[in-house]
Amino acid sequence: MAEFTEVAARVWVARYEWFDANVTVVGGDRGLLVVDTHGSTAAGRAVVDDVRRLGAGEVVGVVNTHWHFDHTFGNEAFREAWGAVPVTAHEDAAEELARRGEEIRQRYADAADDPHRDEVLATGVVVPDDTFSSARVLDLGDRAVELVHPGRGHTAGDLVVRVPDADVVLAGDLVEESADRDATPGFGADSWPLEWPLTLDVVLGLTTSATVVVPGHGAVVGRDFVEQQRNDIGVMAETVRDLAGRGVPVDDALGAAEWPFPVQYLDEAVRRIYAQLPRAQKRLPLI
Repeated sequence: MAEFTEVAARVWVARYEWFDANVTVVGGDRGLLVVDTHGSTAAGRAVVDDVRRLGAGEVVGVVNTHWHFDHTFGNEAFREAWGAVPVTAHEDAAEELARRGEEIRQRYADAADDPHRDEVLATGVVVPDDTFSSARVLDLGDRAVELVHPGRGHTAGDLVVRVPDADVVLAGDLVEESADRDATPGFGADSWPLEWPLTLDVVLGLTTSATVVVPGHGAVVGRDFVEQQRNDIGVMAETVRDLAGRGVPVDDALGAAEWPFPVQYLDEAVRRIYAQLPRAQKRLPLI
């Protein structure tokens, strides 16, 4: 159970211990829009109970900010509770979830000691059925909610949700604040860290100095936090660009520079940036 806290007019956020994940509810006179649904059907059912306890109305739509299971595997619970509500996501996110959902379930099948193993295995993967490529506006009656794909970053199919009248941006995992990872973004094997700073420039263009920004994980932040994280990811990219340009092998990179995030979280990020650099910006390894 988690309590939904109103962070702006009719925008509520609940923070769940598993993954330190945020679920957001946006209210309008047509009903509620739920953004991200947590990591299993069982976890999603707990979110459903929390939404009902909020007493703000019926859910009329779900949005997934990207395909990762900690944001999408609760979709089934919302279909159980409110019928065939549309589940909206970027087209790449829907494609990835359809392709890789069973891979996640298999990963948990092989993790005999994981306390969430059984609930993940019992989850039916519900792939978003309402997709878009660039931008979409959802009508909640007395308020419009904007969905924008700002570019690749945490995944290829990230979207952000903007509630203009409340000056709120739901950033998904393009922004992360969680102390569980020392406020380090999730540089996974499907991330695009070389492009991520430019993607966050687009997100920053959707904000004002007073915008409430809800990250995918951790506490609500403001524009200054997003700017700092954007700059730190940019430092990551430029540091790797410099190392690769000087012929430092990827296996030696982490020990060859100072980094803006704790080094234990950065191996995948460095490898992804090396892989994404144009060949002209890489030299043969130093002997």
